[in-house]
Amino acid sequence: MDWDKLRVFHAVAEAGSFTHGGELLNLSQSAVSRQISALEESLKTTLFHRHARGLILTEQGELLYRTAHDVFHKLAITESLLSENKERPSGPLKVTTTIGLGSLWLTSRIKEFIELYPEVDVTLILTDTELDLGMREADISVRLQPPTRPDLIQRPLLTVHTHIYGSAEYLEEFGAPTKPEDLDKHRLLVYGEEWPAPVPHVNWILELGAGPDSNRRPVLRVNNIYGIYRACRSGLGLAGLPDYAIPDDTNLRRVLPEINGPSFQAYFVYPEELRHSKRIGVFRDFLLRKIAEHEF
Repeated sequence: MDWDKLRVFHAVAEAGSFTHGGELLNLSQSAVSRQISALEESLKTTLFHRHARGLILTEQGELLYRTAHDVFHKLAITESLLSENKERPSGPLKVTTTIGLGSLWLTSRIKEFIELYPEVDVTLILTDTELDLGMREADISVRLQPPTRPDLIQRPLLTVHTHIYGSAEYLEEFGAPTKPEDLDKHRLLVYGEEWPAPVPHVNWILELGAGPDSNRRPVLRVNNIYGIYRACRSGLGLAGLPDYAIPDDTNLRRVLPEINGPSFQAYFVYPEELRHSKRIGVFRDFLLRKIAEHEF
């Protein structure tokens, strides 16, 4: 098979149309159409169903797409490893982590890594959904749950502890609970149940000390930990937050300090193909050093 035509086919299959595929490759729609038609003719099979709203892969097209996607993925990994300087790490590094851990901890520390390794081109992808490292959606994942794919390398990174926090302003206005049952009388900030949570039991504050007749209703639901943290700092209510989210110069105070929320193991995850990548190694060492400097 002609590699140029295969590259065009892969781009079109990813984009779902000749026009968008051409934009990715900087080719005209007619040029893309000619390449696909020539590939179909050489293979003596139809790869796409054409319709008014776009393209749909045929069964044969799906088979070719999966194979092509795997080939281009392996080529991208190889290119990435070959591009690394033998003396210093260099090249692109895509890191994904949860919105909370990324916004409240990692982004304020990444400056040091970039200054240490300016040849590494860092991209942070903050999302509470799990990206597919096998398909190069990211190179590294820092997650508060084990990865679902068994073929990824995972290393325990740190244990995250959680407690209840409230702002000084909120506690001055509403007082502090002295026992878990008192949470029935307080404004509570929680994670929205309709969104995928970054950790299990994320809304443990709703259950703590709640009796059978308790009818706790949160004052606010937010779809990420960073939003809950900001609302808590504003004085809106109490929240169960990870300790890494609480800086030293904050107006947040620990409430019911004797009560520990759930603890979660964070994992450093990356594909087997990148085991020997210098960028992976130096980023892992950087994280471990910053974790050792920070009391979790």
